[in-house]
Amino acid sequence: MQTSQFDDRHIAWQMVEAIGAQVFVLATDEVLGIADVLIKFQPDTQGKLHRHVCDFSTFVLQGELRFWRADGSPKEVRPSGSYVQAAANGEPHREGAGAQAAIVLFSFRGSTGDMILYLDEDLEPVFRLGFADFQAVLADQLATGVMAKLGARPARSSEWKACR
Repeated sequence: MQTSQFDDRHIAWQMVEAIGAQVFVLATDEVLGIADVLIKFQPDTQGKLHRHVCDFSTFVLQGELRFWRADGSPKEVRPSGSYVQAAANGEPHREGAGAQAAIVLFSFRGSTGDMILYLDEDLEPVFRLGFADFQAVLADQLATGVMAKLGARPARSSEWKACR
């Protein structure tokens, strides 16, 4: 089986203990309510229990993205190269990686409010992650110059409008 390694040496990952994974925000668009975020799960780990409260898509860049139901039973494995679109308010679950770190592009869509609710074992929200959080991380990445290291420049909403 051929495997490939996504080169993330120039990505300044930010650990978010509340979700059990590292993030790097690529872009946000307030007009469309879109946040494009790389999430890195460490090998053989499960992230925190949560539920998505906006539509989203995933593209697995490296490793396997694994899913577990709220009761801990295995649900699904998405190998590298998998692309899936999902609707808001699916069942609560955990995501994580297999034997190799998983790097996944998440594109959250259609919300400038909450995007993910992290839950306790009674399925009650304990932490909310939303559009404003992703905007703040992106602003910090821009201010500290880490986006420039990637040669990246996020598009502004006005540029997207010009393309429509």
